[in-house]
Amino acid sequence: MAKSDAVLEQYRREFSAEGYTRIRELYKAHSQAEDARDIAGLLATLTPDCVYELVQTGHRWESHEGAARFYAELLGGFPDVVFDLQHIVIGPQGVYEEAVVTGTWQQDWLGQSATGETMTWRVSILFPYDPAAGLFTGERVYVDDVTRFIRP
Repeated sequence: MAKSDAVLEQYRREFSAEGYTRIRELYKAHSQAEDARDIAGLLATLTPDCVYELVQTGHRWESHEGAARFYAELLGGFPDVVFDLQHIVIGPQGVYEEAVVTGTWQQDWLGQSATGETMTWRVSILFPYDPAAGLFTGERVYVDDVTRFIRP
């Protein structure tokens, strides 16, 4: 399927109150598992072929194994990480959120040495939804200033 066909398929998705509730509850389960540092709970909200992507840098983690590695690296790097949700949109295509993130950089992350400093940054995250599977297909993460994490 060409990219334009895939976008049109997403655009044409019908949405019902039941569909909204299903996606909202899946997002809540994902968020609660993340807050609890429950990797198995997080993976239960994802398709087996999920992809996590830090868009600006091209970092990708594929499949449940990759998603587990993404969370182990993020939560290891920032063990006290907190996502302060600012905006959320739920639709038939999935969930979009904007959050202010705070965490202390304790371990290496994205190939960069930990600084020990408490950092605050903004993220926009898209959780694409697969209606056939009833699960998210991963996360597309956009960071406001990725140069704070990727240094020359």
